[in-house]
Amino acid sequence: MLLGFKTELHPNNPQKTLLAKHAGVARHAYNWGLWLTRNILNHNSNNPNSKLKFPTAIDLHKLLVAMVKPNNYWYYEVSKTAPQYALRYLSEAWKRCFKKVSGQPKFKKKGKDDSFTLDGSITVGFNSIKLPRIGWVKTYEILPDNITPKSVTISRKADRWFISFKIERETQITEKSVDVVGVDLGIKSLATLSTGEVFVGAKSKKKLEAKLSRLQYRAQA
Repeated sequence: MLLGFKTELHPNNPQKTLLAKHAGVARHAYNWGLWLTRNILNHNSNNPNSKLKFPTAIDLHKLLVAMVKPNNYWYYEVSKTAPQYALRYLSEAWKRCFKKVSGQPKFKKKGKDDSFTLDGSITVGFNSIKLPRIGWVKTYEILPDNITPKSVTISRKADRWFISFKIERETQITEKSVDVVGVDLGIKSLATLSTGEVFVGAKSKKKLEAKLSRLQYRAQA
C-alpha cells in the first residue's frame, strides 16, 4: 500500500537558491518541450504527406541534451533528473490531451506552481532529508523512519518550500468490533451510534452568536 507524505522544508539561503534553480530548469525544459511539440503538431496538420514523428519523453530528453543543454550552462548546476521528469510530465499531459481527458498543456510561468522532481541518492533522517545536488535539508517536522523514497517532488508556495513522496506500507487488517453500526442523526448532537458513541456537532451558530454579542457590547462601551 502506498501512502502520500508531504511536509514543509526549512532550507538555508544557499539551499533556497538551489531549489529555485532546479524549479527554473524544470520549467524551462517543460516550456521548451511544449514549444517543440506544438510546432511538430502544427507541421503535421499543415503537411499531411510529410508528418514528423511525435516525440516521446525519451526523445525529448535526447533532443534537450543535444540542442538546449550545451547552450544553457545553468542546466549543469542542477540534478539532471529535474528536466527529465519535467519532460515526462509533459509527455503525460499530451497523452491525456490526445485521449480527450484534458485540454492542451500550457506554458508554465515563473513563480506560479513552481515544482520539480528528483530521484537517485535520497536519504531520510530524523528531521532532515538528503537530496541530490542540494544536500541535507531540514524539515519542520519529524519524518517517517525506515524509508527510502524512490523519488521526491518539491514545490513552492509563496516563499515556502514543500517536499512530498510516497511511502510503501504493509496493509494492516484489523478485526471488526461489530458487523453493523446504526446511525441516528439528531438535533442536539450530530450523530449517535448504536454502540452508544455520540458525535457532538460543531455548534457554529452558538459560538458566532456569543462572539457577535461580545463585539456589540464592546462597540457600545
